[in-house]
Amino acid sequence: MRYEVHGTFLQTVDIYLSQGEAVFTESGGMAWMKGDIEMKTNTKGGLMAGLGRKLAGESLFMTTYTCRKGEGLVVFTPEAPGKVLDFNLEAGRSLICQKDAFMCAQDSVKLEMHFRKKLGAGLFGGEGFILQRVTGPGVVFLEIPGEVREYTLAPGEMMKVDPGHIALFEPTVKYDITRVKGVANVLFSGEGLFLAKLTGPGRVWLQSLPLSNLAHKLARYLPTSK
Repeated sequence: MRYEVHGTFLQTVDIYLSQGEAVFTESGGMAWMKGDIEMKTNTKGGLMAGLGRKLAGESLFMTTYTCRKGEGLVVFTPEAPGKVLDFNLEAGRSLICQKDAFMCAQDSVKLEMHFRKKLGAGLFGGEGFILQRVTGPGVVFLEIPGEVREYTLAPGEMMKVDPGHIALFEPTVKYDITRVKGVANVLFSGEGLFLAKLTGPGRVWLQSLPLSNLAHKLARYLPTSK
């Protein structure tokens, strides 16, 4: 399988499949395709796996695209302006992602929900208890709204982040929630009561545009019913 990512802020992913190769995505995730491509839609892994993905922001059903002969092309586009990140995961390597980050992947990649064990992180972590976990082997594509910044945290090194700006992180990174101190900070900073605390070792990817922030900003310009 080979692929090309095109564009800057409204990107597309062109995936070229040889005979027998396959990629999968959530229902409705494909933009266009050509060649002898077979589509199969199912719960991929069974009903419980499908329900888990649904909780993690994806659709209950997944569609697999398989090239039957020659070379085929399948193109995927993100749902919002932002960046498409590609990762070639070794067997057993995982990434923890925000809800709805999964775009598409080789058929060998495993997509499942990731449950936050700590009550505080689940209640106040910006994305709730459920995240996504992708595990290799294989290439996976993630769609992240806005621009993306990557940081590598040393063992014990810590960052405090508005929870909505966390796009993904490696499983070695410890995720916790810390309370904002000071009455004035809580009431007037606009950051709310809690921040996420990420502690190394491991890599983290942060996004400039959480969709919840954009939705809140646009809401003031939408007409209201009288």
